[in-house]
Amino acid sequence: MIEAAQRIPFHLAFPVRDIAEARAFYGDLLECPEGRSAPEWVDFDFYGHQIVAHLAPDECGHKSSSAVDGHQVPVRHFGAIVPMDKWQAMADKLVAQKTAFVIEPYIRFKGEPGEQATMFFLDPSGNAIEMKSFADLSSLFAK
Repeated sequence: MIEAAQRIPFHLAFPVRDIAEARAFYGDLLECPEGRSAPEWVDFDFYGHQIVAHLAPDECGHKSSSAVDGHQVPVRHFGAIVPMDKWQAMADKLVAQKTAFVIEPYIRFKGEPGEQATMFFLDPSGNAIEMKSFADLSSLFAK
């Protein structure tokens, strides 16, 4: 098992319908620095991890949901776990930008192991993103 301090960044490639839209959303709104790019793809530093938006309009969109804590969670989604102050600042910014949330910011599993702040929203291509935070990160894998 890899210790928390030794965690290795992940890489995720996903489809988008428009590269300029992806740059505006991930780069400007979510403040993810841009890395390498070509006309058909662009890398972003997604909170220390590498995500790559690939131009593939026919592959885009959120299709299925699953019930979790009384909400319909998009089955295919990705996201990051950030410190609570960063999560709250992002929630405030997204609310101020009138983001249409799939699941509005709230505390999930309140009073239970794994209690977490979470929110779900879609990028312009319909990719579902979950941003979450834990008051106690040691409860990340609590049962």
